[in-house]
Amino acid sequence: MSSALTDLFPHPIVQAPMAGGVSVPQLAAAVSEAGGLGFLAAGYKTADGMYQEIKQLRGLTGRPFGVNLFMPQPEYADAAAVDVYAHQLAGEAAWYETELGDRDSGRDDGYDAKLAVLLDNPVPVVSFHFGVPKPDVLESLRRAGTFTLVTVTTPDEALAVQQAGADAVIVQGVEAGGHQGTHRDNPETDRSGIGLLSLLAQVRETVSLPLVAAGGIMRGSQIAAVLAAGASAAQLGTAFLATQESGANALHKQALTNPLFVRTELTRAFSGRPARGLVNRFMREHGPYAPAAYPEVHHLTSPLRKKAAASGDAQGMALWAGQGHRMARDLPAGQLVEVLVAELDAATTALSAARKGGALG
Repeated sequence: MSSALTDLFPHPIVQAPMAGGVSVPQLAAAVSEAGGLGFLAAGYKTADGMYQEIKQLRGLTGRPFGVNLFMPQPEYADAAAVDVYAHQLAGEAAWYETELGDRDSGRDDGYDAKLAVLLDNPVPVVSFHFGVPKPDVLESLRRAGTFTLVTVTTPDEALAVQQAGADAVIVQGVEAGGHQGTHRDNPETDRSGIGLLSLLAQVRETVSLPLVAAGGIMRGSQIAAVLAAGASAAQLGTAFLATQESGANALHKQALTNPLFVRTELTRAFSGRPARGLVNRFMREHGPYAPAAYPEVHHLTSPLRKKAAASGDAQGMALWAGQGHRMARDLPAGQLVEVLVAELDAATTALSAARKGGALG
């Protein structure tokens, strides 16, 4: 366990950064105030929008927090595939009485500008999704006093993170909701995701960096399991999506435990990159045909998703959720942290008692 990481927050609980308006300052502040590590999601925001949220968060808590950045994406060559998908989505645009979005709205998510803000106004923790930052970026953040983490989905990706000089890795199992943080978007690997506990063991034997475990974690007993498997902390997304401070749409929160939504799948339907969400009409109808084209598909479908939400149609929304979504609890975020800590303590105590009983026997 790395004290440089765990000394930042008393409890081994990290609130996952969920882009799209979910990880608002109020949520991050509540988690940090309760002793976890709250996170802002800079994805899909401007650099100034990110900065304003950081200022707001600092006004709500003096405790450590993190900011997550999306890595710029390489150019996508097959424009024809995007054209075909746009033609397929024309019926959706007509149904929701809107236009498809501009596929060429940008590929780098304002990465350089956001980095400049974070170097001028350092925050305690910065994490990265969809790739590995350059070593000089990680070193610059380190000199600024920022702890860096990078999401990985394979042992090879973890090794690349260690070689680049990051401080820790977020080990994301295939159970996780939202976008898989794969470093290369290879359609041939869409069905080859690794479960969290297996991936955690493999990464632990590959790198010496501290590990934060992510994917389907909803209870304190699961946190105890990943800590026992070698993680320093657990990152929870779907569990906090359902909380009262979360900025998620009310339809999204309700869908987590709605019996109409019985399972999750990884899909490219909404963004062009594999992401896990509740299976709904849009995913069923368009998922099989969506190309590997991120962020072009994300930009195309953005107006559709917004109109679906505005019209109260959960069947047209991107209902990101992990495999443990049915275990979601409608609680204030700070209270959820307290409940998770109590469950973690109970599981740890039970495990210790079982070990002692075994030794005595």
